[in-house]
Amino acid sequence: MDLEDICKELYILGCEIRKDEYLKNHTSFRIGGKTPYMFFPKTKNVFVETLILLKKNNIPFKIIGGGTNLIVTDYDVDFVVLSTKYLTGIKEEFLSDRQKLLVETECGVYLASLSYLVSERGYSGLEFACGIPGTVGGALYMNAGAYDGEIKNIVLEAEVFDLSDMKVKKFRNEELEFSYRKSIFQDSPLILLSSKQVFNKGNVYEIKRKIEEFSSKRLNKQPIEMPCAGSIFKRPKPDFYVGTAIESLGLKGYSIGDAQISSKHAGFIINKGNATFNQVMALIDYVKKTIKETYQVDLIVEPEIWK
Repeated sequence: MDLEDICKELYILGCEIRKDEYLKNHTSFRIGGKTPYMFFPKTKNVFVETLILLKKNNIPFKIIGGGTNLIVTDYDVDFVVLSTKYLTGIKEEFLSDRQKLLVETECGVYLASLSYLVSERGYSGLEFACGIPGTVGGALYMNAGAYDGEIKNIVLEAEVFDLSDMKVKKFRNEELEFSYRKSIFQDSPLILLSSKQVFNKGNVYEIKRKIEEFSSKRLNKQPIEMPCAGSIFKRPKPDFYVGTAIESLGLKGYSIGDAQISSKHAGFIINKGNATFNQVMALIDYVKKTIKETYQVDLIVEPEIWK
């Protein structure tokens, strides 16, 4: 089947389809060229059917959630893109005389929304994620974390689609190979469909206090009002703070074109308006080179790069 035939079949199954869609409209960096087709499956089953059709017909594809941890080329790409925009189902179940809350979420649920939902129920464990802008799918993919919390600490199991044998499977937490900003999804043919998280009953006032504290920190210290892709570099070792190191070199506010090291937090690169992919990458390379020369430390880019 060619792409046109695949589009017809997926439309009948229940998939929104957009042709020649600009990816800059779907990334928090506001950078990204056109994809030949962008697919928006309306249900988890249609998502699986889309994956099967694309895989069987050797159509290259990538998957996008909130688009908050991506740096995408502004040239047109030769792969199609699947969006998890509509995969937002949530199921809740109280356990142990309501001392625990089990929440099953589809991969397109926004992590911050889940954080607030759980907190409002009076359960603890996801306060750290109240300001993380991505989806649950992206959070598991990257083992997202903040303020000493990580998604790995609350995930019970994941439902995945294995592209190698085209089967839906379930993986327990320990099988997901979580580590710092890493999971099994980055180096395997597994695609997350949904996951189960478990939370403990907590003190409502303490939960609220933590959320207010973390939200205030993020608002005051990070350039969340500007197009960006979050922290641009992983922490290379526990005692090395990348933003502080960049600031110490006087690089806060340093720009290449419209790509700028944030004057609010040097660990972020922002798009001042019309930054290009090449400008962002040139700025990243400059920071990496300068840090290497000064501190003998190799920096690794945290967002995923599509080019």
